[in-house]
Amino acid sequence: MVQDFHFMGGSLGMGAGEAFIAAAKEAVKREVPLVIFTASGGARMQEGTLSLMQMARTTLALNEVKAAGLPYVVVLTDPTTGGVLASYAMLGDIHLAEPNATIGFSGRRVIEQTIRETLPPGFQKSEFLAERGMIDQVVPRAELPDRLGSILKTLMMGRERLSSAA
Repeated sequence: MVQDFHFMGGSLGMGAGEAFIAAAKEAVKREVPLVIFTASGGARMQEGTLSLMQMARTTLALNEVKAAGLPYVVVLTDPTTGGVLASYAMLGDIHLAEPNATIGFSGRRVIEQTIRETLPPGFQKSEFLAERGMIDQVVPRAELPDRLGSILKTLMMGRERLSSAA
C-alpha cells in the first residue's frame, strides 16, 4: 500500500483504512510480506470518529498479518505524522525512512509550546530518529528496491524452508 500526501495530505480516512485492511488480508491470503509506504498528515478530521476508528481497524488487520508469521515493513516518507504514525506506521517489524523525512505525532511548535522547552535541532527528522533507535535505517529512494529485496528475502528465508519441508 502507498499513501500519497498530495491527495488530502495522505490523511487516514475510511477509504485509506479499507485499502490498508484489504492489503493486509491479501498479504495473508497470498502468504507474502506486507510493505507500506506512508505519507500522511494524520487522520482525516472531517470524517470525525469514523477516521479515528481506522487506527484501531488497521491495527487489528496487522494482528492477522503477524499471526500468519508474515513480515510487515514500513517505509516512512516525508511527512508521516499524526494518527498514521500513532497506529500502523510504527508497528512494523522493520522501519525504513527516506532521508530528511519529517516523522512525528504533532508539530514541533505544538510540542515546544506544550513542554515549554526548545527541541534539539533535527528533532522529528529521520536521521535523528535513526540515531535513537526509532527507525532501523535511513535509505535513499534510489536504494530502496535493493534494500527492501534484501530485507524481505532475509525475513522470508525461514518461511521458505518450512513450506518446502511440508
